[in-house]
Amino acid sequence: MYAIEWRAATKRYGSRTALDALDLAIPAGSCWGLLGPNGAGKTTALRLALGFARATAGEVALQGHPPAEPRARAGLGLLPERLALPARATPAQWLALHVQLIGIAPREAGAAIDAALARTGIADRAREPIAGLSKGLRQRLGFATALLGAPALLVLDEPGSGLDPLGIRDARGWIEAERARGATVVVCSHQLSEVERTCDHVAILDRGRVVASGALRTLVREGETLEDLFVRAVLG
Repeated sequence: MYAIEWRAATKRYGSRTALDALDLAIPAGSCWGLLGPNGAGKTTALRLALGFARATAGEVALQGHPPAEPRARAGLGLLPERLALPARATPAQWLALHVQLIGIAPREAGAAIDAALARTGIADRAREPIAGLSKGLRQRLGFATALLGAPALLVLDEPGSGLDPLGIRDARGWIEAERARGATVVVCSHQLSEVERTCDHVAILDRGRVVASGALRTLVREGETLEDLFVRAVLG
């Protein structure tokens, strides 16, 4: 089964083509880095997969279903690039709302919230207004939200945004733990060194098309880094 599949997926905005017949399949249980220069189509591809936009042509499936169907998003943990959080709410209140949205039983909600806060290192700020949190702490709260309920599919868009070196190390550990649990993880990021450390597969997009995809061990040549592969795939 594929966690996400794009089949000749095309997305046009007027005369501009953001995705050009994208063919890419991410198997369940794998960890993929979705890479590309600015404007390559990464965000558009994720928007189609998550049901936030519809393809102009082609097909997209999320966990085997059309993305617009609620069952497609069951077991989905999402950390968006632009994290919109209610300023007046506290982290505990925000997570209390989220456990209801994802269907965690009321008797398990308190323990799930406490575990997410402790795991992401923000338990001591749980009852402070989100407006007073730094960008890094908000990003940790975003991770806490995405990790609730042990998601089967975890989609992380620029997960290192706003995090200091300790936060980046923690994020790496959370990703590795989710991989070990058997979750599918998709990381969209410009931090190539972190993708290289956490993902075993990558897909590199440029101008709306896949220019390289597959297992890192087969794509990266001897003596190369992921950055070298990225430059070679995009610039030729």
